[in-house]
Order: sequence, then structure tokens, then C-alpha cells
Amino acid sequence: MTRVRGAAMRRIQAGNALSAFGLGFTVPYLYVYVAQVRGLGATTAGAVLAVFAMAALVVLPFTGRAVDRRGPLSVVVVAALLASAGALSMGLSGSVAMAVLSAALLGAGTAVMQPALATMIVWCSSPSARTRAFATQFFLQNLGLGVGGLIGGQIVDQSRPGSFTLLFAIEAAMFVVLAGLAATVRMPDSPAIRDAMPQNTEGKARGGLRALLGHRAMVQLCVLGFVLFFACYGQFESGLAAYGTEAAGIGPETLGYALAANTAVIVVAQFVVLKYVERRRRSRVIAAVGLLWAVAWLLAGYAGLGHGSQAMAAAAFISTYGLFGLGEAMLSPTVAPLVADLAPESMVGQYNSAFALVKQLALAVGPAVGGPMGAALHGPYIVTFVFFSLGITALALRLGKRLTPVQDQPALAAKSRIVARRRPHHESRENVGAVA
Repeated sequence: MTRVRGAAMRRIQAGNALSAFGLGFTVPYLYVYVAQVRGLGATTAGAVLAVFAMAALVVLPFTGRAVDRRGPLSVVVVAALLASAGALSMGLSGSVAMAVLSAALLGAGTAVMQPALATMIVWCSSPSARTRAFATQFFLQNLGLGVGGLIGGQIVDQSRPGSFTLLFAIEAAMFVVLAGLAATVRMPDSPAIRDAMPQNTEGKARGGLRALLGHRAMVQLCVLGFVLFFACYGQFESGLAAYGTEAAGIGPETLGYALAANTAVIVVAQFVVLKYVERRRRSRVIAAVGLLWAVAWLLAGYAGLGHGSQAMAAAAFISTYGLFGLGEAMLSPTVAPLVADLAPESMVGQYNSAFALVKQLALAVGPAVGGPMGAALHGPYIVTFVFFSLGITALALRLGKRLTPVQDQPALAAKSRIVARRRPHHESRENVGAVA
């Protein structure tokens, strides 16, 4: 990695961590703030959360083209300032209209930042360093969210609305810092990823959405991504929490321990897992995550449907969240870099935005389906998501057949270049075409 790319990457990752820290300050307390602290009621609080999610669905279809035409840096700056305005106005909201508008600004800003930051990471990393760069991003995001939530919980006081205003002001400041850091980044030229990119990329790029939908490997990855996010993230704070409460008798304190275990496993295991992931095929890693999550759902089934003690049920439930965290640590250096490596060079933003849209759809559908099932249909709920997890394995293995060897295992490209450098000059020229 060149000095310019290294300096840019450090600023991007620092801004990413600070914005996650700001979100961790407020998101866990958004419902309580709107419904109780501002006295706007549960219906308004539900509407605010829905608008927060729907704003992302509205803006993401347009984000990718803006990133590819204007560059990711300017998009990140605008999105961060938009999110900052939303956070600040949310802290001052005293009416339904202002709370809803603030949620729309905050949701749209944070949604746009995701693919723009991902594209900046692609531009500032070589193919060989991309896996580690995305793993670092995921690590810092979870660390920022965890630390932000922990500190925010010590500051908030439902009897003092000013304490919540302070939280949203800090969140707004974090987004301003992100915008400032992004504005000072010296972006290198977009790297050509010849070993990983599909052929005839420039011609396909002009086709826009039609080209993306015609790219079968990317379409399969989007289907796989929807199932991944639906079966994991879409259940964390909805279906799985409802199941644990109703079927396993899990209290809020134990649920808090489970969420903490999930974050702790990600933070502790991320770079240990990275060494395992870097040497293996991406499709096989994703397939292994499906099997791991199937075991996690079986543990959740034991917690709610088994006949053990309450302590054993709690341990099984916490272990479920821990195994989900291990799977997330395996996916973070695998899926996002694969999206980048599948994208034509001039469509990286559109590919990242399309995948972010798929993720947002899964996060919207997941609670709507899983919440009622987890609360009332305990056995069918577990069986359904065991099968979804096994479906992840099947879809990943099928995707692997569509990937080139380098797309599936980027380490092969690095090995090929090393071998080519060590061969005599005339031999390397004869074989370089075969290696690439």
C-alpha cells in the first residue's frame, strides 16, 4: 500500500469509527426518547423508527450513481452533514413533525454513507489488502457502537430531557468530524483490479442497472446477502429477542449480556479469524458461516424448547449470540470485498449501493416476519431459521461456481505475482497471460 493510500485509509477508518461511536450513543435509546422523554407516544416512536429505515430504502437506489459520477468523497461529506443536521434536530424535537423529519434526515444520511465509505475503502486499498481493510472497518464499527452505547447509557436520564439532547449533540459532532476527515483525504486514482474484475468492464458499466442485473454472480451474491441479513441481523432485536423472552423466559438483563457477548466475540475474534479467512475460498467461508449459524439456532431452540434449568437456557441463549458474532467476524472480510471485486471499475459505487439496498430490505422484512413468529410460533420459528442457515451454505457453494479462482480466493493473485517475479525474464513473459 502506497503512502498516499495508507494515509487516506487511516482517516477513513478513523471517521468511520467516530460515526459508529455517535450512532451507538443514540440508536438504542431512540424509542424511549421519542415515546417517553418527549411524550410523543408509542405510535409516534414506531413511526420515527419506520421512517428512519424507510429513508434508507428511498435514497439508496440513487446513491450508487452519485458515488460513481461525483466520487465517494463528496458524497460522504454531504451525507455526514445531512446526518449531523438530522441528529441535532432530533435532540431538539418537541413535535411529531420535527421528530419524523429528523429521523428522515438521519436515516438518509447514515444510509448514503455506507456505500460511499465502502467505495472509498476500495479506492484506497489494493486487492490484496482489501480483505484486511474491510475487516478493520467492521471491527471499528462494532467497537464504536459498543463503546458509544455503553457511555451513552451512563449519561441518559429519562427524567432529564437535556441528557438526551446532549447525546444527539455529541452524535451530530461525530458526523461533522467524519465530514472534516473525509474532506481532507487525498484520494488516489481508482485502482484497476484486473485479476478480479469481470471482462469488458467499461462496456458493461455504461449499461447501469441493466448491466448489474445481467451479472449473474452479483445477482446471486445479492440473493445470498438478503438471506444472510434476514437470518441474522434482521432477528437480533426483534424475532430472536421476542423468542428468548416468551419461550426461554429471558429477561432484559440476560438479553443485554447476549448482545454484549455478540460484540465481544466480534472485537476479540476479528483479526484471529482474519488469518483463517485470508487463506481460504470466500464461498467456502460463507458456507461455513451458514453451518455455524444453524448450530446457533439449534442452541436457541434448546434455550426455549429444552427442559434444562433457567441457567442453562440463559447460557444457551447467550452462546447463540456469541456464535452469530463469530459468523459476522468471518463475513466482514469476505462479503464486502467480494462485492468490490465483482464490480466493474466505473460501477463500484452502484454495486456497493445495490448490496446496501439488499441489506436494508432484509433488515426491514426480518423483524416483520421474525417478530410475530418468535413471540408466538416458537418451534416453527427455530426450524425456519435453521433451514435459512442451511440455505446460506447451499447458496454460497452455488455462488462459488460462478466466481473466478481469484474472485473466490484473492490470495491466488498475490501468489501468482510473486512466482512471476521470481522466474527468469523470458519465462515470466511466456506465462504471465496464463497466470492472470
